[in-house]
Amino acid sequence: MSEPPLSEPLRVWAHIDLAALKHNLQSFKQQSASGAVMAVIKADAYGHGLAAVAHCLESQQIDFFGVAHVAEAQALTKLGIKTRIYLLGATLPEERAQIVEHGWTPCICSLAEAEHFDALAKEQGKQLKVHIAIDTGMGRGGFLPQQLVEVCPQLQSLEALIYEGVASHFCASDEDEVFTHLQIELFNTAVDTLKKQMNQDFEYLHLANTAGILDYDIPSCNLSRPGLGLYGIAVGLPKNINNSTDLQPVMTLKSKITLIRELPKGTSLSYGRDYITPHKMQVATVGIGYGDGYPRAVNNNGQAQVFIEGQLCPVLGRVTMDQILVDVSAVAQAKVGSQVELFGAHLSVNKVAQWAQTIPWEIFTQITPRVTRVVN
Repeated sequence: MSEPPLSEPLRVWAHIDLAALKHNLQSFKQQSASGAVMAVIKADAYGHGLAAVAHCLESQQIDFFGVAHVAEAQALTKLGIKTRIYLLGATLPEERAQIVEHGWTPCICSLAEAEHFDALAKEQGKQLKVHIAIDTGMGRGGFLPQQLVEVCPQLQSLEALIYEGVASHFCASDEDEVFTHLQIELFNTAVDTLKKQMNQDFEYLHLANTAGILDYDIPSCNLSRPGLGLYGIAVGLPKNINNSTDLQPVMTLKSKITLIRELPKGTSLSYGRDYITPHKMQVATVGIGYGDGYPRAVNNNGQAQVFIEGQLCPVLGRVTMDQILVDVSAVAQAKVGSQVELFGAHLSVNKVAQWAQTIPWEIFTQITPRVTRVVN
């Protein structure tokens, strides 16, 4: 793993390993029946840096990029990305003309949305490829399966729309196996209804997120949508999580020791005096805090650790905006300038999320702009 450039003596940085990203993509391609992949890169590629991740993945020949909204689609277009862009959720009326203009692919979540896209496409003299969204249990958008017989004739009458795909989204694929199988059944039934009512087949059928890909066999689907897994973090059913994949972490969050002091027994550490040294200790100050995205929620919980000079070291007291305190009493090699891994190859972001009582998605996406992304 490369060091930060000598011309930039960084205090906090996130190393982004593009070789690991490519490896993870290939893993998902191999698990997809058709090899077709929609890489989900919303939220600045889950905090990893949109430009570097998008260009890297595009070089590997994928089918779609999945984004949350128009601003992210705009950013990809400005980067010169040629891979098709898919909007994962419902769109606002004022966003739709631009979607038609650029040929981005929306998921249609309501009849009103479909009718508006049809009118805009006709105004622009275009046809627009769209995917029909089915709500199989997520509850945040799409047609309910029982609505399809009624709405299909109306959808079919919209001549400027090309119904290229059908999509839904798992809501508990890493928690509730029974309900997930029900979602698969509902999706398959909905697709059958659409095919019959609209008298057509669909090029793309997609349902599975990372946990869905790793834990379920869905032969009816031919496009997978990995998100968190692309970045090297396996999520799924507890019974499978330890042996389901060979994914490699893409981001390693690092800082440096800025100060080491020997503190006597009874010394209070950080705000609120939540931690009092029980004996003489070597305490390191590390140049990272919640202002960089390291979660304040790990405050003095007796679990949080960081990785320094080959050893795990306890975090002491409250996380502050710019600094944390760490016990390095057992690390003779620790010195000012020693690198500190907050998560990465030696310490999973899943573990940090567990200490903070949150999820790895939130940890990644809260890494702030002042943390330099060092890409190689």
